[in-house]
Amino acid sequence: MKNFSCMNCHGLSLKRFFDLGYQPNGNNFPRLYEFKQEQTFPFAMLVCTDCWQVQIEEFPPVDSMFVNHPYVTGLNQPVVSHFEELVQEIIRKFQISSNSLILDIGANDGSLLTKFRDHGMRVLGIDPCKRSNQLASNMGIIVFETFWNKKSAEAIKSLGIRPDIITATAVFYHIEDIHDFIQGLDMIMDENTIFCTQCVYLKDIIEKLQFDHFYHEHTMIHAIAPLKDLFAKYKMRLLDVDFYPIHGGSFVLYVARNDSPFVTSEKIENVIKDECRFGLHNLKTYQEFFERVEKNKNDLLSLLRQIKMSGNNIFGLGAPLKGNTLLNYYNIGTDYLDYVTEVNTYKVDRYTPGTHIPIIHEDSVKEQPDYYLILSWNFLDFFVEKYADYLNNGGKFIVSHPKVRIVEKYL
Repeated sequence: MKNFSCMNCHGLSLKRFFDLGYQPNGNNFPRLYEFKQEQTFPFAMLVCTDCWQVQIEEFPPVDSMFVNHPYVTGLNQPVVSHFEELVQEIIRKFQISSNSLILDIGANDGSLLTKFRDHGMRVLGIDPCKRSNQLASNMGIIVFETFWNKKSAEAIKSLGIRPDIITATAVFYHIEDIHDFIQGLDMIMDENTIFCTQCVYLKDIIEKLQFDHFYHEHTMIHAIAPLKDLFAKYKMRLLDVDFYPIHGGSFVLYVARNDSPFVTSEKIENVIKDECRFGLHNLKTYQEFFERVEKNKNDLLSLLRQIKMSGNNIFGLGAPLKGNTLLNYYNIGTDYLDYVTEVNTYKVDRYTPGTHIPIIHEDSVKEQPDYYLILSWNFLDFFVEKYADYLNNGGKFIVSHPKVRIVEKYL
């Protein structure tokens, strides 16, 4: 589906600032015999110069991206640890009592909901993915197998379900129609309900050169100012925002109805002013971002060529969707990487989308490579500690951005 207007304000002032060519769905890991059937899709990023929302120009049907989604939250220990911190903060900030009802949109394997349940909360999930829903079910969590929108909200409301907290972590920027999503919230939220969403932060992406947060699933990339205007259309207001290092830099935004008893923090306006000072409301910022990515591409490829010409071998560490954006845009294939290692069995014994690098389980590596290209760079600190012996014995990590560098030792 091609976007001819802004997904946020419906304005027509969309400017393309980054064209990544044609790429496959970065979360569809083919087998050898499936290479010829692999589809590619247009991939370009736009910014609306009316409201400054960043969005993808065209994206595949959402069913093709999410129904068999291979991501499993519980395999990412930094995310699981973050969820414990986040749940405690939500309970503290809004004085949530035990037995409150938590609805998690995009519940995945139930990792977030289990943290709420540990605090005596009642929990319920909604997610279209069959694989992860089964994992959640195994944990005793009920998950409605569907997308969140106005229609599914009507169904939940008809059952008499009124959640106290609605969460959506790493979901609110994956949606095809953000107005339909908020209309669903509007249908079941009362004056005491809090909507809590966690998203990668546009300012971090621009500042830290995290262009590989762009992929087909990320239909929108959010900053706070456009979201304030968006929620205001539905008589909702932003209450507070917190920032976390998880995912390379993300925000947690708290939203309520205008008549909510909770007050709006001064932090909201301060953050919006900071976004403006940084340049998120200036087209030049996005054009210069693209130029910086191109320089980074040249720097990384030059380093990889030098390493290979010196007779060293390189593996990729992790096969996240963001890594496949980088591999495809930088055209890094088996000429540079022998293998990519993973712990997610939905990816192991398959190949990276488009670049077709074989994916092996990290436990099957008999002889460590000279270098790892860190594709899951958002978990760099975790990997540095996990691979301390490898690094201290002479192994090296290649980190792609914000600046190409080599990490050699765990200190």
